[in-house]
Amino acid sequence: MTGLNPNLLLAVPLAPLAGSAIAGLFGTKFFGNVVNRKVATAATILGVLVAFLISFQTLMQVMDGATYNGTVYRWMTVAGVNLDVGFQIDSLTAMMMCVVTFVSLMVHIYTIGYMAEDEGYNRFFSYISLFTFSMLMLVMSNNFLQLFFGWEAVGLVSYLLIGFWFKRPTAIFANMKAFLVNRVGDFGFILGIGLILAYTGSMDYQTVFAKKDVLVNATLPGTDWMVITTACICLFIGAMGKSAQFPLHVWLPDSMEGPTPISALIHAATMVTAGIFMVSRMSPLFELSDTALSFILIIGAITALFMGFLGIIQNDIKRVVAYSTLSQLGYMTVALGSSAYSVAVFHLMTHAFFKALLFLGAGSVIIGMHHDQDIRNMGGLRKYMPITWITSLLGSLALIGTPFFSGFYSKDSIIEAVAATHLPGAGFAYFAVLAGVFVTAFYSFRMYFRVFHGPENFGKAHHDDHHDHAADIAKGAHDSDAHGEEEEDDHGHHGLAPGEKPHESPFVVWFPLAALAIPSVIIGFLAIEPMLFGDFFKGVITVGENHHAMHELHEEFHGAVAMAIHGLQTPPFWLALAGVVSAYYCYMVNPRVPAWFYDKFKFLHTLLDNKYYMDAFNQAFFAKGARVLGTGLWQVGDRALIDGLVVNGSAKVVGWFSSLTRLAQTGYIYHYAFVMIIGILGFLVYFLPFWHA
Repeated sequence: MTGLNPNLLLAVPLAPLAGSAIAGLFGTKFFGNVVNRKVATAATILGVLVAFLISFQTLMQVMDGATYNGTVYRWMTVAGVNLDVGFQIDSLTAMMMCVVTFVSLMVHIYTIGYMAEDEGYNRFFSYISLFTFSMLMLVMSNNFLQLFFGWEAVGLVSYLLIGFWFKRPTAIFANMKAFLVNRVGDFGFILGIGLILAYTGSMDYQTVFAKKDVLVNATLPGTDWMVITTACICLFIGAMGKSAQFPLHVWLPDSMEGPTPISALIHAATMVTAGIFMVSRMSPLFELSDTALSFILIIGAITALFMGFLGIIQNDIKRVVAYSTLSQLGYMTVALGSSAYSVAVFHLMTHAFFKALLFLGAGSVIIGMHHDQDIRNMGGLRKYMPITWITSLLGSLALIGTPFFSGFYSKDSIIEAVAATHLPGAGFAYFAVLAGVFVTAFYSFRMYFRVFHGPENFGKAHHDDHHDHAADIAKGAHDSDAHGEEEEDDHGHHGLAPGEKPHESPFVVWFPLAALAIPSVIIGFLAIEPMLFGDFFKGVITVGENHHAMHELHEEFHGAVAMAIHGLQTPPFWLALAGVVSAYYCYMVNPRVPAWFYDKFKFLHTLLDNKYYMDAFNQAFFAKGARVLGTGLWQVGDRALIDGLVVNGSAKVVGWFSSLTRLAQTGYIYHYAFVMIIGILGFLVYFLPFWHA
């Protein structure tokens, strides 16, 4: 360990934690609102700013060769196993620290404008700073214990943030759903950690990696299951929950019930990227099991393609972006399964910037539309919100993989890596990521055109926004008046009043958009060579000799400019262009086309509108099944066994025995004398043999 100051590193997570404590304790009713909004805002933003500056300095030092791996605090030692709080700072960690703190800083600044009218202003700032602290503890950890602490902490804070507007039943349902679904993944995760601990006797990353041969050569007792494969699949099940992979993806779209700033933070830089980071960090273990990699590859491919389809029919602006997150997480997972860990992390980084940009841009639109989120009520916003328009366009171009934009370099690298992979399932994965390019471009620019171009559909009288819009959704008619009724909730009525026009958001809202737009455009061009083909991840990410995807990518790479120019001739570019043109034709030129598709393929629309019926299945099988099981346990276990047999039964036995014994309590002296004589006689008869002996 050289060159890095552990005390300075400790300030990175602790600075946001301190800001969270000031805003959350002293800025709320908990301690009597000791500090006002300005103090709470300054404390939390300063904390994240300090964390970002130290993180950036750390990244510069790491690029010069500095590293750190050590224990900060020893909690306890149990049976020879050290339970420590420690940091492992290398290129992977330093990059993640910068991404997390920068995106979080932009979200904090943005929140000043977005949550200005909310009575929970200080509480929200406290939560997002605490979220940042949790993610930093996760990415900086050097052992499984601290990793698990950060893992669970981001889950807990996400529960608080998704249900931030706790008076809404939908928000309470969404945060409980997120919490329970993640418990399923976390159960697998802790099983994986337990297996590793049982066979290596350590929770320290480097010690475990040094003993990986023990895991390779062992099988689970009583089975022929390889320990390394079982442990890796269990760890990945944890990633399936946090990073929302099929079928544990169902919580992520509903997380839109939280305020927009937290949607950006969850989807861009914190919670959902935890699984991708964890698998990349564990690359020395995952490289030892082709079975686990193939499993990861297939799960990622299913998520990338089929979650993208769901984005096509969404009308809530935030949900369109949410389904794009699911799809892009599938792309990252496919890269992991292809042993292209550095490509997955590269896409994680580029995606963090343009996805945060798209979410914050969606929030800016929502502000301008007076909290109306239905894209059918929008249109023509370009001239009213020019900064939001241009930054959202840049984010959309990055998302669909336009050459020279950051998303192109990472997304195209994933597609090429899958093409070079020969694991089982690679053929399906290649088809999925290639088809996903068209799907992503279609739903992204469907949203873009309907929001920023075309006729102005705002400021009209609307019908109930919350009833079934299936036909209107598919038909996409620009002049439809079947939209939302103005309602009262936390923000007052939804939508612009007749004659009212949208307006550009204030500086604290559009500044983060402009700041995020810059890396969304250029970071891929600048970082692809060192991150994928240089020494940036040398000694940090391990790739086995039998996995050749990265080697083939390296051979075909001739510079960022050449890659972008060549990209203009490849199928992904033409598929993306076809998606954009199709969206333009369907929603700007000829709206009858989606109406025709709806009429001819209504069953398909119904399937997508019901999200493949996975929520219905979960409700019917797991939720109702749990209720049936609970009712059965209550009726049989609680009422029949405990209350009926043990409690009431014992009382009845005592009562029955008492009813017999009280027959002898007559009150007559001669009865008692008779019983005494009979008792003495019995005593003598019983003990007479002992006396003779």
